[in-house]
Amino acid sequence: MLKNKTVRLSIPSKGRLEETTLEFLAAAGMKVTKPNPRQYLAEIPALPELGVIFQRAGDIVASVREGSVDFGIAGIDLIEEHRGENNRILILHDALGFGRCALTLAVPEAWDQVTDIASLKTRASALNHPLRVATKFPTLTGRYLKRHNISHALIHAEGALEAAPVIGYADMISDLVSSGQTLQDNRLRPLRDGVIQKSQTALIANLEALRTRPEALDMARRLLEYIEAHLRAKDNLLVIANIRGTDPKEIAQKMFTETTVGGLQGPTISPIFTRGDDHQWYSVTVVVRRDYLTQAVGELRKIGGSGIIVSPVTYIFEEEPPRYTAMLNALKD
Repeated sequence: MLKNKTVRLSIPSKGRLEETTLEFLAAAGMKVTKPNPRQYLAEIPALPELGVIFQRAGDIVASVREGSVDFGIAGIDLIEEHRGENNRILILHDALGFGRCALTLAVPEAWDQVTDIASLKTRASALNHPLRVATKFPTLTGRYLKRHNISHALIHAEGALEAAPVIGYADMISDLVSSGQTLQDNRLRPLRDGVIQKSQTALIANLEALRTRPEALDMARRLLEYIEAHLRAKDNLLVIANIRGTDPKEIAQKMFTETTVGGLQGPTISPIFTRGDDHQWYSVTVVVRRDYLTQAVGELRKIGGSGIIVSPVTYIFEEEPPRYTAMLNALKD
């Protein structure tokens, strides 16, 4: 399936992150199709040159770094942990809007005097051994503890880290936290200033591929085009209303005096041809932020709007994706 694909994208192969990645790509107009559920290869019909590879989340960053794939979708936590020192990875989009969590230091609830980094440092200095921290993120965790001059020993652990302090092979943990319920269930408590790395899912690329292969550079533009247009659209709605008025300029001026119905560059206003009505009617169309919809409807009614129709927006395309422009600037460095 990958023989005729000139560019490759790796996405997560398991669990909730695989599901949300596939849902996101489909919503952005890039539905992934896989003939056989057991296969680790797939394609995106909207981007026929692009081959899709399903990999473990931890392997995606390494694959992009080493250049065996051109693009990847992974959490910022994994990107920063595994990107290495050779600067081969470029983050194209760091806010896809899902997979939010934070790599966080957490201590046993019994350590009631330890609430922040300063008190952790005091506790660590009182131990008769280096502070033992169980983690799956030794690079980020070690760098953070060194920055705060805390003597420590990192313990690599697989599976549920929360059990490490209970079993006794670690004093505390450094782990990904979303709601914090798992920590609470295991009688652990996050330090209030112990966030090592905030994270959500991001799109990354191999820097050398972007610099040397025109097909990879073009695919980066197309991926960002779909993603940015989708993300911009999902927070907005298309609102259409009928308004009486003498001319479009008069209606536009009324709309500009309100807060939420000015549109992206301005409203689209067109005449309505009615039967036997002495009044002039116009149809106005604006894009409105989803969270301002109630206010926008009220403002349209205030200036005479009626028959208001609200529709979802699939894409909002700019002249050029801002993150594509940022990518081009980064390639010049």
